[in-house]
Amino acid sequence: LGVAPDQLERLFEPFYRLDPSRSRDSGGSGLGLTIAKMLTDLMGGEMRVHSEPGVGSTFTLEVPVR
Repeated sequence: LGVAPDQLERLFEPFYRLDPSRSRDSGGSGLGLTIAKMLTDLMGGEMRVHSEPGVGSTFTLEVPVR
């Protein structure tokens, strides 16, 4: 349901969880966005996020066509 502005920069850090009360058992390893960003960067692309707390988030991936 959206990400607070002060947490946006950390979204792509390995193992980062927005909700620290969530354990690994309750969902994900915290690596998905990190891997997606790394692969996008390796392809010369860009990954962005626009988020409004209480509303939602939009992730945009742009990669060059070769």
